[in-house]
Amino acid sequence: MSTLIESTTDAKLETMMNINVLYFASLADEANCHEEKITVLQSTSLTELYEQLRQKYRFSRPQSELRVAVNDYFAKWTDEIYDGDSVVFITPVAGG
Repeated sequence: MSTLIESTTDAKLETMMNINVLYFASLADEANCHEEKITVLQSTSLTELYEQLRQKYRFSRPQSELRVAVNDYFAKWTDEIYDGDSVVFITPVAGG
């Protein structure tokens, strides 16, 4: 399990949550995994989560090019996430 926060006094005062993150396509390649469980502050937004993961794995795609899903449903970047949620960042797909 990964933890994406620094151990600080403020962080210890705030409740933590465990979430499952799934990666597909280029994000899976860049993260070198398809799934991981991570611990983040309960106040972490989807935007903040992606930015933390983008820095950790050096994702090449900006948030503006992705869709996000929470618990198998498309979500807005402003939707809240909760302990136990599954989050998927979805890259554009080509088809024909």
